[in-house]
Amino acid sequence: MREPPRPSKPVRVSHVEMTEMVLPNDTNRLGNLLGGRLMQWIDIAAAISSWRHTNRICVTASVDELNFLHPIKAGEIVVLRASVNRAFRTSVEVGVRVSKENPQTGETRHTNTAYLTFVALDNDGKPVQVPACRPETADERRRFKDAARRRRLRLLHRHRS
Repeated sequence: MREPPRPSKPVRVSHVEMTEMVLPNDTNRLGNLLGGRLMQWIDIAAAISSWRHTNRICVTASVDELNFLHPIKAGEIVVLRASVNRAFRTSVEVGVRVSKENPQTGETRHTNTAYLTFVALDNDGKPVQVPACRPETADERRRFKDAARRRRLRLLHRHRS
């Protein structure tokens, strides 16, 4: 017997925009944002996005490669934009794009992109099925397709480990 189709949600439901100001306590001795602090902000933005999509508590299962393209200085503004790229059975892939903004000039620059996988949990802490993801724009469809490729690589890597 075939399972009924999962309900689906549009990607826009999971959109998150988070803004942070880089304070001296967030920086290293060079005045650059600490990588660990940025990773914390990325994880928070992605967690909120996954919760919005699943309406469940979600836990971080993996973080793909994270490259630091440009330093972010004290006093600059960090903008994190996150959304679910694709939903699998009990997990979702969330993409986070990070930009910095110079508050004096208004200049913005892309600094990081990260892909995180979250698993949705039921009230007993067990993985639970999540709604399907419904991309509506060309960019969302591209990210949806790319997420399947990244998942295959993640699973291959996990199997080899």
